[in-house]
Amino acid sequence: MRTLVILSTFILWAIGAKAAELIFPSTQTEVSIQSEGYKLFGTLQLPEAKKELSILLLIAGSGPTDRDGNQPNLNNNSFKLLANELVGKGIASLRYDKRGIAKSYYPGFSNASILFDDYVNDASNWILYLKAQNKYTKVYVAGLSEGSLIGMLAAQKAGADGFISLNGPGRPADEIIINQVSNPHTPDEVVELVKSMINKVKAGEKVEDVPPYLMGLFNADIQPYLRSWFKYNPATEIGKLKVPVQIIQGKNDIQVQVEDAEMLKKSQPKAQLILVDEMNHILKNAPADPQQNFATYSNPDLPLNDKLVNEIVTFIQQ
Repeated sequence: MRTLVILSTFILWAIGAKAAELIFPSTQTEVSIQSEGYKLFGTLQLPEAKKELSILLLIAGSGPTDRDGNQPNLNNNSFKLLANELVGKGIASLRYDKRGIAKSYYPGFSNASILFDDYVNDASNWILYLKAQNKYTKVYVAGLSEGSLIGMLAAQKAGADGFISLNGPGRPADEIIINQVSNPHTPDEVVELVKSMINKVKAGEKVEDVPPYLMGLFNADIQPYLRSWFKYNPATEIGKLKVPVQIIQGKNDIQVQVEDAEMLKKSQPKAQLILVDEMNHILKNAPADPQQNFATYSNPDLPLNDKLVNEIVTFIQQ
C-alpha cells in the first residue's frame, strides 16, 4: 500500500509538471458588467480547445491600479503578464478595472464617493457573472495586496470555489499604517499624531487640520474609505473561508512581510503557504534593496517569477 501511495504521488506530480509545460492558443475578449449602477470593464482570456475550464478572477491592489496591474507612472504589466502565462497553461482568467479606474471611470467619480465595501461588492458581482455563464467548472479568486482582502470577502459572499492570496496583508490596514510610520526616521510626535488620527477615523469622527505631509493619507475625501477598510481583519476573514486556500508571499516584498503570510496561515491552517525567494510585491524578481526593488515597479519588460505561475497552476489543476 505504501508503494502504491508513493507511485500515485509521483504520477500526479508528473502529470502536473507536464500540464505546466503546455501552451494553449487563446482568445482575449473585453467584457463588462453592471455593478450597483456602475459599468465595469474587464479582459477575459480563454484557452481554446479545453472542454473543462477553470477560471481565475484577478483583483488588483490599492490605489489607481488598472486591470493590467499598472498605475500612472508605474507601468509593470504584472497582471497582464500573469493572465498571459496562465492562459498558456490552460487556465482562463478575468481581470478588471476597479470602479472609477481606467475604463471603469465614470463622470463625477471622486475618492469621497467610494467605500471599501463597494470594491467587495464589485468583485462579488464579477464572481456571480462568471458563475452565471455555466461554462466554468470552477471559479477561483486571486487578490494582490489590498485585493487579497477584497477577494477573500468576495469569495465568501459570492461563493467562489477557491481563493489565492498574493502578497496579502495579514493584519488590519490601520495596524499596517502605524507599523510603516513607526520607523527610526519618523519623529515620535508624528507617530503619535498618526495614531490619534486613525483612532478618530475609526470612531467615526472627521479629522480636521491635517498637516500637508499627511494629506495623502488623511485627506477628508479618503477618510470614509479608510473607516470602511479599517473594520476588517484579513486574518479573521481568511479563517471564514470553507474552500481551498493558497497563500503566496514574496520574500523580497518591501510592502508586505512574510510575517503577514504566516498570520493568514495561522488563521487558515489548511491553506497552502508558499514563500517565494526573490519575488517582490508586483510578482517579479527583485533585489532586497528598496530603491532597486521599487525600480521594477515601472519596468514592464521584466518577467514574472517562474515559481509563482507554476504554483498557481498546480493549485487550480489539483
